[in-house]
Amino acid sequence: MPKLNMVQAINLALKEEMKRDNSVIVIGEDVGKNGGVFRTTEGLYDEFGPERAIDTPLSESGIIGTAIGMAVYGLRPVAEIQFMGFIYSAIDQIFSHAARIRYRSRGRYTCPIVIRTPYGAGVKALELHSESTEAFFCHMPGIKVIVPSTPYHAKGLLTSAIRDPDPVIFLEPTKLYRMIKEDVPEDDYTIHLGKARIVQEGNDITIVTWGNMLHRTLQAIEGYDAEVIDLMTLHPFDEETLLNSVKKTGRVVIVHEAPKTCGLGAEISATFAEEAILYLKAPIIRVAGYDVIIPLPKLEDYYIPSIERIRKAIDETLKY
Repeated sequence: MPKLNMVQAINLALKEEMKRDNSVIVIGEDVGKNGGVFRTTEGLYDEFGPERAIDTPLSESGIIGTAIGMAVYGLRPVAEIQFMGFIYSAIDQIFSHAARIRYRSRGRYTCPIVIRTPYGAGVKALELHSESTEAFFCHMPGIKVIVPSTPYHAKGLLTSAIRDPDPVIFLEPTKLYRMIKEDVPEDDYTIHLGKARIVQEGNDITIVTWGNMLHRTLQAIEGYDAEVIDLMTLHPFDEETLLNSVKKTGRVVIVHEAPKTCGLGAEISATFAEEAILYLKAPIIRVAGYDVIIPLPKLEDYYIPSIERIRKAIDETLKY
């Protein structure tokens, strides 16, 4: 079993699905000959040719609009947007069309499109290269939103996303692309969309997080009897796993790098308040990015939730 980083795991998932199903294609800027800006599509052009690894002009709206048309007519396009900050010009195509095809056609058509894009800070990139605006997409009915946190889960989740009959936004934490390696089976496997995973069991406090923040959280909880949940599917998220955990611990901290106001942590907090308030022993605390534009490299480390901020939130919750 090879040890792969996330880039390699994603590449392997794409390659295996393109071999398995001739309707799977890859489309986007530089995904063909150059193998993608992060090399996640490397080798696909040589193996499958220009009709299945399709280079496009610099037009995010055009990429997604074309992919939607392909999906409705029977293909399974995997569209790559080079950075999350570039996806905003395609939001009209995603929200007004991809998310509504099943409803609009009364179930006669589906839109099996996967939109992949790196997201999040941590690599000190340029403006619009480190966005974490996943809540935009979680707010739209008809779309699934996925964030892997390890190479193993990246491969299994992407495979499931490609096989799903409806639109999936697949957000790949840029910081994690080459940060860790782990065993990734070359055999076919999937990971169920809509399920969270308990990374570490605990009794005193529940910590909910996803993506790169999972690894920072795991560093922060040393010495605490904390239950850590990796959400993985942000929309629709796994209410059952979250509620069962909070009913056991009675305390919860939510960690994400997106801005705090109207971030996904707010929706998770509201779910706890509506469904488990009688089990809570302390107020819910969110550790998040600040409500500012993600700063340029010199200030990036001050923006991302730090180990110290996470530990402070845990201490405040436990002392309540």
